[in-house]
Amino acid sequence: MIVVMNPDASKDDVSRITDKLKRMGYGVHLSIGERRTIIGVIGQRREEAAQALEAMSQVERVVFITRPFKLAGREFHPDDTVINLGHTTIGGSELIVMAGPCAVEGEAQLMEAANTVKEAGAQVFRAGAFKPRTSPYSFQGLEIKGLEYLDRVRSETGLLIVTEVMDQFTVSEVAACADILQVGARNMQNYFLLRELGRIRKPVLLKRGLSATVEEWLMAAEYILNGGNYEVILCERGIRTFEPYTRNTLDLSAVPLVKQLSHLPVIVDPSHGTGHSSLVPAMSKAAVAAGADGLMIEVHPNPEEALSDGPQSLNPAQFKTLIRDLKGVALNAGRLL
Repeated sequence: MIVVMNPDASKDDVSRITDKLKRMGYGVHLSIGERRTIIGVIGQRREEAAQALEAMSQVERVVFITRPFKLAGREFHPDDTVINLGHTTIGGSELIVMAGPCAVEGEAQLMEAANTVKEAGAQVFRAGAFKPRTSPYSFQGLEIKGLEYLDRVRSETGLLIVTEVMDQFTVSEVAACADILQVGARNMQNYFLLRELGRIRKPVLLKRGLSATVEEWLMAAEYILNGGNYEVILCERGIRTFEPYTRNTLDLSAVPLVKQLSHLPVIVDPSHGTGHSSLVPAMSKAAVAAGADGLMIEVHPNPEEALSDGPQSLNPAQFKTLIRDLKGVALNAGRLL
């Protein structure tokens, strides 16, 4: 349930009620808005507890949440979540672009890609130091050495870094060099990892699972939010269907749907969503028009020589053209790029 406080409720009023709820055995999460505070109450539904709270003068009303995702839903947090990352934000008026190669292949390749995407207008650099692959014989990434290269990119270019974390044991190592920690599609329901990410205070980019429903996706986010980390970014990257002509089926209807259901920012990955570089520009524009807060795009200095996902990677010239073309679409969607 959620407890909606009166607009004139003081901080002491909120503290008294949260302390009371904790003594009753509930988990408590605060959402402090411009006009009022909402207390998210996690635990077994008890009518007598709701009645006791409604009797308090500082409480406007108590509302039971019927959907299973409590903290990710708009009932708990009516306003859009905006994540501040220094000189940029995710979820506000700015369109965020995360770009870079699928994998960290070497220092020279990484620096060339980083300078390319920064010059074109990307704010965040993406590349995987750890690469979960379907085949154990495929390139698995440079792992710790890759993290060192990413840290060097951040210090030399000023770009923010997003990279994937594979398990709960390497969260601290990845967090040391990343501004945003990515949970890949295969790990969306790795609950031990999600719980650990709930304990850190860095943004987490949560990719939709290969066959996950929207509700399952939001419930995965709930694990992170329930741990106290409210900076979660959702990423639609396509789901598995019967269609063989694309790598996945990019579900752009999920963007406005999730924005109705949840306050969390949503970005789109058209590279994994289609698997073909020729389809990335059109789907990028469509994603922005659908209301996405940002894009994650694979860009490689030489896609023909990429160790992973070359067919879906744009080359530098294609990426530069895409950013130029996106500016008009973003403007029409009320976004700045």
